[in-house]
Amino acid sequence: MDSLTQIVLGAACGEAVLGKKIGNKALLFGAIGGTIPDLDVFVGSWLYGNEIDAMLFHRGFMHSILFSVLAAFVFGWLVFKLHNSGRRKGTTTQRNWISLFFWALFTHPILDCFTPYGTQLFTPISNYRVAFNNIAVVDPIYTLPFLICIIVLMFFNRKSKGRQLWLKLGLGISSVYMFFTFGNKFYMDSVFKETLKDKGVNYKRYYAQPTIFNNVLWYGVAETDTTYHVGYYSLLDKESVFSDFKALPKVRALNPEKYKRVKSLAWFSNDYYSIYKIGDNDYQYNDLRYPVTDKENSTSSVFRFRLYEENGEINMKPFERNEDNISNALKALWERLKGK
Repeated sequence: MDSLTQIVLGAACGEAVLGKKIGNKALLFGAIGGTIPDLDVFVGSWLYGNEIDAMLFHRGFMHSILFSVLAAFVFGWLVFKLHNSGRRKGTTTQRNWISLFFWALFTHPILDCFTPYGTQLFTPISNYRVAFNNIAVVDPIYTLPFLICIIVLMFFNRKSKGRQLWLKLGLGISSVYMFFTFGNKFYMDSVFKETLKDKGVNYKRYYAQPTIFNNVLWYGVAETDTTYHVGYYSLLDKESVFSDFKALPKVRALNPEKYKRVKSLAWFSNDYYSIYKIGDNDYQYNDLRYPVTDKENSTSSVFRFRLYEENGEINMKPFERNEDNISNALKALWERLKGK
């Protein structure tokens, strides 16, 4: 999920493990631990000269179970050595710090598994992306109550029962909401499947996920041999049916069997994608797991890149952001969320 959510969850882990011993410092170190996996964005840029390789490194090894274990020992040992001196000597153990960093690191990729982006949790054994698709990458209803509880507990004494109460409240509210999103996911899948049946869409597979910032409005994609059928459904709609359907042609201007990085991008998108030729040496890659920003333009995917061939290899550049298009898309989603 987004960085703020991971900081809040990491802080909660720090509090649960070491809050009674070191107070608000546990929140700080937990937040640091919860941030570390997302540093793979920068590590990928350092390791790879190709932008596609760098992007695919995100939510890879540094989001795996193995990394959580190894990094917990490294950071736990290091911070313990730095902390265990002077008046602080003997107040904590190395095991305490390893435990703090393990839970802060481990819960980060686990939380990311619930989002559509997915996580390579079992790297390097497997590159399978775990994605339950039940919550958006950014969901204020999950994050804000949790954040408020963490902020409130900071004002209590480290041994206070009130501090423990607010921690449990934050974890409890966020967990209950997460269970709700799972139930909502099952419901949305059933509605989408029934809608496709009623519309006579002979699909090969389908996919549904919440739109950004909420769990009320959902976006569905169904794949046929030649087309992707996309539609929306809000819990506030009068009828339990996906609507606003649009047919997006399945375009493959670049052959993934010829270009290994195109094949990697296809894997990244779970094969929900199209590639359009837009110039002599330029192509547009649309990740169709995410909605289009302009319903009149089938190529206006939220998640899109410009691909180009360079020395026989495919590289990419992000499209220039159009703030007006993004603003208009968010307004359209908000209006659709309110039901029809």
